[in-house]
Order: sequence, then C-alpha cells, then structure tokens
Amino acid sequence: MFNKIDKIKNIIEKSSDPKLIEGAFRFAEAYYKERERISKENYFDHAIKVATTLNEMGFDSKVIAAGLLHDVIDEIPTFTQKIELKEIEKKFGKEVMFMVERVSELNKIHYPLTINIKDKTKLDREKFENLQKTFLALAGDLRVVLIELVSRLDNLNYLKHFHPDKQKIYLLETLKIFAPIADKLGIWELKYKLEDLTFFYLFPEKFNWLHLQIKEKYKERKNYLKSFVARLKKLLKRSGINVIKIDFRPKSYWSTYKKLLKYNNDIEKIHDLLALRVIVSTVENCYKALGIIHKYWKPFYEEIDDYIIKPKPNGYRSLHTTVFCEKGHITEIQIRTPEMDKEAEYGVCAHWAYKEKIDLIKDKEKLKLTKEIPEFWKTFKIDFYENKVFVFTPKGDVISLANGATPVDFAYAVHSEIGNHCESAKVNGKIVSLSGLLKNGDIVEIIVNKKRSPSPDWLKFIKTNLARAQIKKALAKSEGFKLSSLPQKIFSLPQLITRRVFGITEKRKRPKKAKKEEKEIYLAGQKGILVNIAKCCHPKSGDQVSAYLTKYRAAVLHKISCKNFQKLAKKFPEKVIDASWK
Repeated sequence: MFNKIDKIKNIIEKSSDPKLIEGAFRFAEAYYKERERISKENYFDHAIKVATTLNEMGFDSKVIAAGLLHDVIDEIPTFTQKIELKEIEKKFGKEVMFMVERVSELNKIHYPLTINIKDKTKLDREKFENLQKTFLALAGDLRVVLIELVSRLDNLNYLKHFHPDKQKIYLLETLKIFAPIADKLGIWELKYKLEDLTFFYLFPEKFNWLHLQIKEKYKERKNYLKSFVARLKKLLKRSGINVIKIDFRPKSYWSTYKKLLKYNNDIEKIHDLLALRVIVSTVENCYKALGIIHKYWKPFYEEIDDYIIKPKPNGYRSLHTTVFCEKGHITEIQIRTPEMDKEAEYGVCAHWAYKEKIDLIKDKEKLKLTKEIPEFWKTFKIDFYENKVFVFTPKGDVISLANGATPVDFAYAVHSEIGNHCESAKVNGKIVSLSGLLKNGDIVEIIVNKKRSPSPDWLKFIKTNLARAQIKKALAKSEGFKLSSLPQKIFSLPQLITRRVFGITEKRKRPKKAKKEEKEIYLAGQKGILVNIAKCCHPKSGDQVSAYLTKYRAAVLHKISCKNFQKLAKKFPEKVIDASWK
C-alpha cells in the first residue's frame, strides 16, 4: 500500500530545506483534497510519487516542491491560475512558481497531436522533431522537463482509464517526443521505462511476442551478469589490470524490438541483450583487457570494433567486442578509460548540441554529464531556444520564428499570399493586434481578405527578414515605388503627406512652386506634393529623375545622372525616393 505520510516524512528528513518541502506538502494536500483523477486516484497520491522519484534522483528542495505542486493550476480558468501562481510565489518563491507554471504550459503540446488524430493525418519525422523543440522551448528549464518526464512515467501506469483517443495522443507524445528528449539528455533509465511502457500499450501483441522470445526476464539476466562480472574482475586483476569499475545494462524491450526489425525478427542475431561496460585506467589496459577477455571467452569476430584507433564521427571512443559465455549466453562488452567514458556520455549531448547549434565551448562545463543526471539540471536553467519562438497553425503544424515575431511574421512564414492579404489574426481563439508578440505554443489563425494589401506600417514591428522582404516586394509592385528608398524611421505614406514632411518649417521661407509643366511631378506614386528643383542639374519634364529628402528643404528633385545626386544617394540611400513626371 502506498503510504503518503511515510514517503513525505522521508523526503522532509533528507531535505536541505525541510520547511519548504513540508509547506509544499501541506499546500498540495489541502488543494488536491477534493480532486480525483480519471483513475479515481487522488491527485495528491500522484504528486507524492513524483516528488519521491525526484528525491531519489537527488534533486534539491525547490524541484521537489515544484513536483508536489505541478498539477495545482491544471484544469482551472486562466484568471484563477494567475491567483494561484501568485499564492505559490508568495509562499514558496519565484523559482518554484516558475516551474509549476511551465509544467502547466507543456499541456499545449497536446494540440497538434489531437488535431492530427482527429483528421487522421500522419506526422512525419521532421514534425516530431519540431514538436520536441517546441516542448523544450515551452519548458524553458530542464528541471521542468524532468518533472514532466517523471509525472508522465507514473501516468502511464493508469493509461487504461483514459479514453482511446486520449490514449493514442499520450502514447504518441511519449514515444515520439518525451522518450527522445530523455535520450538526448542522457537520462537512460527514464528513457527505457517510458519506451517499454509505451510499447506495452501501443503494440501489446508485439510486446508479448517479444517477451516470449526473450526467455530470460530482466532480473534473471542481471543475476547472471553479477556472477559473470565477479569472475571477470578476478581475471583482470590477476593480470595486473587496474579495473576502476564494471557495470552492466540489459537492453530495453523497445530498443530490442527496433533492432529485431532490422534482422527480420531473428532474435539470434541480436547479441547485445546483455551489455557490460568495463572501465580501466589506461588505453594500454583497454587492449590488455580485450586480450584477457578473448583468452577465456570465444569472440564473435564479426562484432569486434576498435573505436579508439578510429573514433566515431561524434568523437566516441571505446573497444567493443561480443563473446560467447557460459550456458550459451552472448554478451557485448565495451572497454574504455574514465576519460572515454565521460566523452561517451558527453558525446550524446555534443551530437545534440551540434544539431541545435549550442555553443559547446561556452556551455562545456554545463553540458558535461555525470553518471546518473547532468549536474546542471540541479542548479541551472538553460534555454536552448532563447532566440526562437514555436507556434502552431490551426492544423497543428509547427512554425519556428525569430523571438519577438508577430502574427504578420507568422502569416508570411506560412505563405507569401497569406501575408500579403492578412487582415487580422486570432491567437488561441481571440482576436489580437497584428503587432502583438507571439509566445511559444500559441495557436495562430490568420484571417485573409483578398482586397487587403500590405501596409508600410507593418515594417515598424515585423521581426523576420522573410516578412520584411515580401512586404517591400508587394508594396513596390502595388504602389509603384521602391520602399527601400523611404527613410528607415518610417511613417506610412499618408502620414508623410499629412505631416507635410516634404514642406518647409514655419521659420523658413516656403519653397518656390514648380513651374506649370512640373506640377505633375509624382513622388512615390503620389502627385500634388511640394518639391524643390535642384539648382545643380535643373531637371526638366521628360528627364529621368529622383528625389532626395533633406533635413530642412524637404524633397529636392534631381536628374538621375546628376553627380551631386549620385554622391548623396550612395552616402544616404535611405533618403532617396522615387520620382517621375507621370
């Protein structure tokens, strides 16, 4: 029976901040009192399980407190959420409040999968990778990711109580988003458990078939490896080899199944169901240990790999061999130095960092992984996507934009025509300003009007280069001028005219009006605007002309061939504006 009181007492006794844990415990106990999950289990039982797991993994009091409170603001109205978050911040601090808020934000990841299952459309690998990035961006803190992973693992045990459609969403999320993230972060134990439970629910027949194929249970395999390790240690020490440690891991059901698919379901071809890792002091001892192992156990010569002489592309170094042991056991053995062992664990992060363009030199110390949990998880908040924002289309596709992007940026990212005819936008079902900032996980819908065209005002607030280029292109095409020639501290054209930017100040003499033949001069496609005629080149009707915006004398008309104009245009291109006689 699950004893909540004993569990929490144990956590409080071991905590560096017992007052914080006890306070969170009392708060959660009172808050979850009347709340039951679909499985009829009280939310509080789940919260204690999550907190207990976090405590066992060695996390600090703040993370454990956030684990106790992580469901507090779920399934309540937004205005009530804000009230509860303020109360949590007041009682337990800003950091705990932040983690609770972010765990709740992760619920937004359900949307794209819900839409795709409803519409019976498939998500490809690229889309799932984008969802992984969206998940991490929503979390904003790796401790938040861990709380959600631990919570998800416990929830999988109650999946049978879920509606079939919700089961599918939950399982797809776990297999395609959560487990891969655990893999990338090097949290192997959680990864394997998430995968195997998902495998059990998603493909029960295949799981049961595999379970029968693998005749030994995990416990039996571990017992065998313990006796094998004891003998191996004696042999290596007898040969003068300094053995630092030997550990082992059984291969998970899901990873075994994926490997079986490559071998046409032939279990005999999978030789790493039992894998040993031997850590010795030097490179020389790595090769000596390999020789000793091959002396006492026959090697499978097709599966001897030397990644010390020839490392893998990600820098991984180790010796791999597969040997035939007692009672027909086939065992894979990896041999490496402590430095190689660290590199092997860091290599996972290095490979990810390369893909996601993380600065390895800058973040090297933060990214180093310990045996069980990355050390930076315990102390650091790291945002791998601080310059990006990930939002959803109404159909559940992920759109990645620069941080600070607006609905107009989104519209152009979807399609140039949607951007060009964007009239208004809805974010999470509510009409918003086109200049409003988008947040991770927002669902953005653009309302299109074919009669609508881009406004120069959009250039004041758009963030992405794509949107800027498309707006300028559309304006140049529809208005008959090159927008790049307008000042960068921009007004809309009507504002320019209304404010009489092209006129002169009251303290100065008004410019002479152009001659009668020059009254039809057009600036940026508009006529009737006051303009001065340049004295240096005296442009006349029919000449190819352009205008230059001066600080006090407004617009001055030059011939394009005028050397003075060419010098000014080269030095101040933003002050040049298209002009013509028609």
